[in-house]
Amino acid sequence: QVQLVESVGGLVQAGGSPRLFCAALGRTFINYAMGWLRQAPGKEREFVATFSCSGSATLYGDSVQGRFTISRNSANNTVYLQMNSLKPEDTAVYYCAVSTLVTVLPRFYNYWGQGTQVTVSS
Repeated sequence: QVQLVESVGGLVQAGGSPRLFCAALGRTFINYAMGWLRQAPGKEREFVATFSCSGSATLYGDSVQGRFTISRNSANNTVYLQMNSLKPEDTAVYYCAVSTLVTVLPRFYNYWGQGTQVTVSS
């Protein structure tokens, strides 16, 4: 059974720099891009970042570009999201997901984690 298991997000003050990680269990995703998407209350799911299987390409959403950094350890099927300079508008449920494509479109992600809440207080 395939599982993507995210670390716990939690409550963070604005300006904080937490780090999320996600471990893929049950199979290897060495040929998949691994990424993060998020969903705030009342909003559609939004692309955050993705890291290609080859390591040659990363993409970031406009709202996090320059503040968030995605990294990946393909050997242990783990992807990380370093979040810096957090803002209240970054409050959302953050999902780890994998795709055969390096894409910003949520519909092309094949497997999803259960999500982890990150709340940024002002």
